[in-house]
Amino acid sequence: MKDQEFAGELVKVPESKLFVRFQDCDPLGHLNNVRYIEYFLNAREEHTYKYYNMSLMELARQHQANWVVSNHQIAYLKPADLGATIYIQTRIIHFDNTTIVIEGLMLNKDKTKLKSLLWTTMRYVSLATGKPTDHPDDIMNMLELLDDNEIMFDPDGFQTRIKQITKHLKTLGE
Repeated sequence: MKDQEFAGELVKVPESKLFVRFQDCDPLGHLNNVRYIEYFLNAREEHTYKYYNMSLMELARQHQANWVVSNHQIAYLKPADLGATIYIQTRIIHFDNTTIVIEGLMLNKDKTKLKSLLWTTMRYVSLATGKPTDHPDDIMNMLELLDDNEIMFDPDGFQTRIKQITKHLKTLGE
């Protein structure tokens, strides 16, 4: 990933507009709990292509390493109903030599209500050994550019983060 060129202006909090489909819902007409994680992960993959001109598989081949999910923390706050338009925003809220934490927000169509919050922790793992390995310099530089420094990440602060977002969204609606 030499001299990574991002597509257009650097967007630290990209978003996708989605439609909640019948096939993804439970019998009550709500997005199935398992599908929330799929929606978040698919949105992040889309964001890396669309906003950062980056293929995760190309990076894996180049560096012989890739990120592997080691943990999800998710809160289901309001249902995403069948036929609803939702927005998913993602951002990097923490990284170190071997780990990244991605935050995903699922918002209603007006972006005034938080439906779900996801924190996904990923370890950078060698394809040869299957063990954690350090991010190479070019990836560390990229992560530094993409890290959302406005979010003070605390591994135990998931519930606090939900309150921060909810309070912020309330001020937008006033």
